[in-house]
Amino acid sequence: MAKVVNYISDAFTELKSNVTWTTWAEVQRYTIIVAIFTVVLSLATWGVDTLFADALAGFFNLLNS
Repeated sequence: MAKVVNYISDAFTELKSNVTWTTWAEVQRYTIIVAIFTVVLSLATWGVDTLFADALAGFFNLLNS
């Protein structure tokens, strides 16, 4: 059990002293970039899905005619 406590203590020490944290402004900027990219990628996926659905519907309508 002492090993586990020592490991957790060392992990917190590492986070406090050796990790370089980004500034709040950078976090906000990156969050906005990720949100915009997510919306654009979602719209592109929706568009391709709609295109293929319409193409398949047209193809099966040709087969049924």
